[in-house]
Amino acid sequence: MDGIHDLGGKQGFGPINVTEPTEPFHEEWEARVWGISCSTGAPGITIDWWRYIREMTIPEDYLTRPYLDSWSESDMVTLVDSNICTVEELATGKSNTPRLEDANNITVDQALEANRMSSRRFDRPSNADPKYIVGNDVVTCQFTSTGHTRLPAYVRGKPGKVYAYHGAHLLPDAGAKGEEIAEHLYTIAFNACDLWPEAHDSNDIIFVDLWESYFDN
Repeated sequence: MDGIHDLGGKQGFGPINVTEPTEPFHEEWEARVWGISCSTGAPGITIDWWRYIREMTIPEDYLTRPYLDSWSESDMVTLVDSNICTVEELATGKSNTPRLEDANNITVDQALEANRMSSRRFDRPSNADPKYIVGNDVVTCQFTSTGHTRLPAYVRGKPGKVYAYHGAHLLPDAGAKGEEIAEHLYTIAFNACDLWPEAHDSNDIIFVDLWESYFDN
């Protein structure tokens, strides 16, 4: 969506830290948040709806809260929105509803295997033929959905070339509205010099996966 949440390609936020330690988490609580996020879910909540909820975070919170803290906030919103728990239950850490069943104790290996088996596929069959083939020139739309979209601002209205075709996949813009619409998905190659004026002497290529409705031509 348009707003502070779309930070890709924007200036003023400093360089990316590429010297962080190899450990997956900075603090113990981050591992807990990750585990909770992977093990809980609300019926009907798709990854695109969850991302849309994150994009509703007020700018000050989005820019200042730790990454996984922001994840936790989004998870709590989806749980409350789906009537799985209440704000009071989250605040106190105590359930006010009867337990439906006993907890299922499993090993770490079993949990990892369950997580692997639960991975979803987002490719779908489509009766429509793709409009583009590898090597075609394209120009991205300047404007897309007023809600969630996976077309980043820094490539909007820019020329690119089809680098790869991936078949039809679920369109995130529709998924954020609870709809399942399959569209052809492509990897588009952009010249860095076409995206940022200061890169006019660069030979770098930027690759972005984009859906068919993101193109103007």
